[in-house]
Amino acid sequence: MSGKFSLSNLFRPVDMTAGSPAEKIISFAIPMLLGNIAQSLYNTVDSIVVGKYVGDNALAAVGSASPVYNLLLVFFVGISTGATILVSQYVGARNREALSRSIGASIVLSVLSSLFVMVIGPLLSRPLLELLGTPESIIDWCESYLTILFLGLIGMALYNMLSGIMRGLGDSISALLYLLVACGLNIGLDIWFVAGFKMGVAGVALATVIAQFISCILCFIRLSRMQQFFDLKRKYIKLNGHYSTDIIKLGLPSGVSQMIFALSMVVVQSLTNTFGETIIAANVIVMRIDSFAMMPNFSFGAAVTTYAGQNVGARKTRRVYEGVKQGTFITAGVSAFLVAMILIFGRTLMGLFTNTDRLIDISNHIMRILAAGYVMMGVSQCFQATMRGAGDTVTPMWLAILTTVVIRVPLAYLLAYLSRTPELPTGSYECLPISLLVAWTVGMILSWVFYRYGKWRKKLPPEREEEQEAVRVPQVSSGT
Repeated sequence: MSGKFSLSNLFRPVDMTAGSPAEKIISFAIPMLLGNIAQSLYNTVDSIVVGKYVGDNALAAVGSASPVYNLLLVFFVGISTGATILVSQYVGARNREALSRSIGASIVLSVLSSLFVMVIGPLLSRPLLELLGTPESIIDWCESYLTILFLGLIGMALYNMLSGIMRGLGDSISALLYLLVACGLNIGLDIWFVAGFKMGVAGVALATVIAQFISCILCFIRLSRMQQFFDLKRKYIKLNGHYSTDIIKLGLPSGVSQMIFALSMVVVQSLTNTFGETIIAANVIVMRIDSFAMMPNFSFGAAVTTYAGQNVGARKTRRVYEGVKQGTFITAGVSAFLVAMILIFGRTLMGLFTNTDRLIDISNHIMRILAAGYVMMGVSQCFQATMRGAGDTVTPMWLAILTTVVIRVPLAYLLAYLSRTPELPTGSYECLPISLLVAWTVGMILSWVFYRYGKWRKKLPPEREEEQEAVRVPQVSSGT
């Protein structure tokens, strides 16, 4: 491979079936990591702007709305995951026809799902908020925020789908650049709508919708110019039964996992609401910082999924094992460094959201409880990403059910009950981070067990003979 840099090579899809696994995973994950930073800035800037310009209650409103919003996004998580896996495997197999049909089916499925949620989302927002016991002081703000996000959902849905397709192709750079453009636009519009036009919570929602729609358009333009790898013709953009079924089959477990996680967040949000506006606002700050702490886990996890998918498609089984080992060490190291930075500069970060000292102290205390869990979560992500890339999306689904439904939610309520005192009639807010840390710990242990002994290994194809020979040659050759 030539060592010369060129802009065209930067945007070329990455072939992960050859070369150093660590180098391929890092080169693919870094743009995704930067992209996830930009993605998190959407919600983070929303929170900072409303917290500084409107107040702590507005900050609490944005956070209280998030579990309801995430609950109705499960359709897109499943489709996007299924599309990424299928696309990466067809890229590895060099099957242009199947790749074209799977991409077309993914786009149609995403559009239909978004139209469905755009209708039911605004109708369900208020009832769900009331069911959660959202305080009257912030419920109207929550509803207006959610209504605008749902009505403009198609931009977000298609961006996630199209960027997932690009990741499956091995191109994580383009989605990053488009997201950075949209993020800059979102920041500018946030300040303009809230500080300038005094639109409050509705202003940050409108800014997010506009910015996401721009990123969606840019992704579609990029894909339309990648037809040296696949065809994006009208005959392929349809609900082809075979490919649509494969996408749903691969993505449904991930969608169910996300739905379960979202439901658990809804239930936990109901518990959080009992602690009052201050703890709700503190939890919002923690979630925003949490999104950055989780970035290495999700970024390297997505890279490992694409890596595993391409090598499974190319029948290079030994590279799958080698890649997950290297990817796990890299993820744990990067995550540990980022968590250390968050702990060192924690109070400064919390101060970006609010000027209230008590709110800063509570948020910082919660982050310190959660700190070690981010490294464990990173290890879990890599093991589960390998299973997904190989086509086993069911095992990670059951792991999500176990850690969230069976462990996290009941434990949070139990700890809240056991910590009740006359001064704390609803219990201690520490039940929230402690229950999450326990769930992450159990999840890491179980992920390793199922990676080591699980059924995903049965989905691995027989090794190609030339790959077996290629692996042996460097071991006996000293001159190359």
